[in-house]
Amino acid sequence: MSHPCVVTLDSRSAPRVLFSGDQLVEVDLPTGSRVIYPKPPLEPLKDVDAAIRYAINHPHNSEPLYAKLRPGMKVTIAVDDISLPLPPMRRPDIRERVLTIVLDLLSDYGVDDVEIIIATSVHRRMKDWEVRHIVGDRIFNAYWPKKLYNHDAENLANMKYIGTTDVGEEVELNKRAVDSDLVIYVNLNLVPMDGGHKSVSVGLCGYRSLRAHHNPRVMRDCYSYMDPKSSALHTSVERMGRLANKKLNVFTIETTINNRMFDRPLEFLAKNEDDLSAGEKSALRALRFTLSKVPQPARQAIFQRVPSPYGVTGVFAGETEAVHEHTLKRSFDQYLVPVTGQADILITGIPYISPYNVNSFLNPLLVQVMANGYMFNLYRGAPMLKKGGTMIILHPCTDLFDNEHHAPYIEFVHRLLPETRDAMELHKRYEKKFSENPAYIEMYRFGHAYHPTHPFFMWYWGEAGRQHIGRMIVVGADNEYIPQLLGWETARTMDEALRMAKQSAPPTPEIMALHSPPIFMADMTA
Repeated sequence: MSHPCVVTLDSRSAPRVLFSGDQLVEVDLPTGSRVIYPKPPLEPLKDVDAAIRYAINHPHNSEPLYAKLRPGMKVTIAVDDISLPLPPMRRPDIRERVLTIVLDLLSDYGVDDVEIIIATSVHRRMKDWEVRHIVGDRIFNAYWPKKLYNHDAENLANMKYIGTTDVGEEVELNKRAVDSDLVIYVNLNLVPMDGGHKSVSVGLCGYRSLRAHHNPRVMRDCYSYMDPKSSALHTSVERMGRLANKKLNVFTIETTINNRMFDRPLEFLAKNEDDLSAGEKSALRALRFTLSKVPQPARQAIFQRVPSPYGVTGVFAGETEAVHEHTLKRSFDQYLVPVTGQADILITGIPYISPYNVNSFLNPLLVQVMANGYMFNLYRGAPMLKKGGTMIILHPCTDLFDNEHHAPYIEFVHRLLPETRDAMELHKRYEKKFSENPAYIEMYRFGHAYHPTHPFFMWYWGEAGRQHIGRMIVVGADNEYIPQLLGWETARTMDEALRMAKQSAPPTPEIMALHSPPIFMADMTA
């Protein structure tokens, strides 16, 4: 008996509606195809503020937060950046609620040397209005920009080397955090890959530390990014995090949210198409019609204008590893859908948003990371796709980049990828040069561009998928050049893509489609 979120299509099944960037495409899939849907959102906590207070007063494997405080001490609070949740959360963001309670507690105990750092690592600097959305007006007005600011991994005077792990990984972190009496990390856990030791040892580090695990060798050794136990990336981060926690006094606060990505007018987008009411069917038709008629920026605005009504499902505090165990369990409770039997052909839409294009366009390199990196990796246990199988994605693959956010991506895609798609070659020949490019570093430090090494990391992030997937076919590309550059085949329609895929599949292929977003993970048994 399969799980209710695993739907096997029959001759009466309605067409499925999948994202293709910021459009919605109707596809008829063959009878017998399985479609995996997200679980319904978990019930949110009734009193979030009470849960925060309880967590910091009854922490895991640690004394309560108040017992760590004394007048005159130096405290640094680090918070996750805009890369999660996706899309941004309706105000008040859970980070604002945690910060409000923590800052009041610090004030009660006479702690006034407090700075709040947005733990961006090598992500782009957040803009003032984006920071305000996360921390709220009161905290923003009191702390920005002197005591609330973006981490700067290229301000080398503000980075401090703290040691090397027993396998040679160098740990260099934000100097303010290292020199503090206490570091409080406020995390919003969107997927099982977030949080834990990744918070401090990645969020507050720079290129010197990142290169230890953000490289093709380590990424190829990840069985699933979303299952920490089988990820070499996670193992490396854990070693570095343990070293960091030996040198720093870290108090971790992690929060989990449900998967209620769409608010009422668009809630039906998470549902099985066969279960839609007459009203929802006409709303879906109207939405598809509107999206097909309006220009791209307006399409994106339709989805991004409404922040997501996520509900908070858990708050856990204390020692990093003890906390993260509880966070992972709650995260898996929301996301894991049990599925038996891998697919020969795996189909997924690629939506308009990723962790790296909030408030900008999903460029071709990020389409690649969504396909090979995120959608392929949404599993625990066995991969959803058999080794050498075919993945079919829907996306226009438009050759468009945000000049402000993604400047280094443009050169990576248009100058480096035509030379080689080999991640090891790119790593050896070009990464160091990019990491030292003064113009790109200037744009990262004083503008809002991603660090010059970030496009390399985005390519490596797709490495485990590229090594496993036999063929990638993209449906609906508006040009031939980008898919070719990425090593992908193109098809005009889903029917054409399926005909192509069947040429290299068994006589009766197992076909599986992912109905995401919202997020889910397959708990796969081969």
